[in-house]
Amino acid sequence: MDVAQWIGLGVAVLVSVLVVTVAHWLLTHQLSKVSPLAGPLVRHCRYSAYAAAAVIGVNVALPTRREMEDRSLFPVIDHAMTILLIATLTWFALGIAYAITDTVLDRLAVKNADDDHRSRRLQTQVRLLRRVAATVIGILAVAAILFTFPAVQGLGAGLLASAGLLSVVAGIAAQSTLGNVFAGLQLAFSDALRLNDIVVFQGEWGRVEELSLTTVTLRMWDERRLVVPVSHFTTNPFENWTKQGASITGWVMLQVDWAVPIDKIREEVGEYVSHHPLWDGRRWSLQATDILEGGLVQLRAVVTTADSDARWDLCCDLREHLITYINENFPEALPRRRTEFIMPGDEELPFAAVYTESAYRSRTGRDGHRAGSPGPDGALAVKGSSGSETDTRPAEDGSDGE
Repeated sequence: MDVAQWIGLGVAVLVSVLVVTVAHWLLTHQLSKVSPLAGPLVRHCRYSAYAAAAVIGVNVALPTRREMEDRSLFPVIDHAMTILLIATLTWFALGIAYAITDTVLDRLAVKNADDDHRSRRLQTQVRLLRRVAATVIGILAVAAILFTFPAVQGLGAGLLASAGLLSVVAGIAAQSTLGNVFAGLQLAFSDALRLNDIVVFQGEWGRVEELSLTTVTLRMWDERRLVVPVSHFTTNPFENWTKQGASITGWVMLQVDWAVPIDKIREEVGEYVSHHPLWDGRRWSLQATDILEGGLVQLRAVVTTADSDARWDLCCDLREHLITYINENFPEALPRRRTEFIMPGDEELPFAAVYTESAYRSRTGRDGHRAGSPGPDGALAVKGSSGSETDTRPAEDGSDGE
């Protein structure tokens, strides 16, 4: 290439870059005030637009084979510029796709509350479609680049000839991956799972942070991230706390003694819940739900809240308040264990296992007086096994009583 050709090449690139610069200035300073698409376009297409403009300028000003001094270099340069053109245009197309979808997502994010399930469903579907579009564009770009090589063109013709067999082999090899892909599409468009949905996974609850074609990322309540295959949610039942709305009911279980004044506890629950800022005003209740085998009464306090976070906080606050209230005002209602002793073979009186036989007879009055009562001389007397009364009071003179 001579000097004039190099100058023409530089001018073409400069003009292309200048056009992109003007478009960038207009989008940033003028169109951003009237179009919500301007900001995302600048954010996603800034570098790809400059790269595509430079490559287009080079392709436009590139000399032909006859104009080049060394014609043997022309096929190499032309092939390289074709690949660069496909790559930069693909990059630019991906930027435009992401800019358009970001405009939709930014508009939906304004309504991104737990109870707005329509907004979250559309966000999930838009994000999933964007991934599908990006994957398709990427595959087509790679295929276009590969088919610029003559050897691959011949291979492609052979592949098309045996497409039926290859499709069966590929389907068997990628059965798990394809199953996850179709499961992701099924979840997104069946409205079974959406972004920011609160679900229960293996006994713990978390929010759906990301939903892709193959995996679901859950942000658990303790900030952990669990990455679960999409197929898990299509083949196993799961709890979705925000399927129709964010409102939820919480409960507090208490085990107390039979002496508990349920009416007073119910009044205290109503007084506390009605003045708590996390209660949504729908309903509350306190009921005795069960009599446990250990001799305890089970109470259940039920409250309603606007979302799951408020449910957890209100239930914890109510539980702490009831523990303090019962402990301070009704200590007799605290859980107690009762034990009854019964002598084997003697079912007449339950305390026969506690007292000795002599004490049992004197306590029941079968020997004429109860144990523990003084005799005529003021001494405590019990009847021994021989039937004679024995003075159990120690002798005052220090003798052994004989």
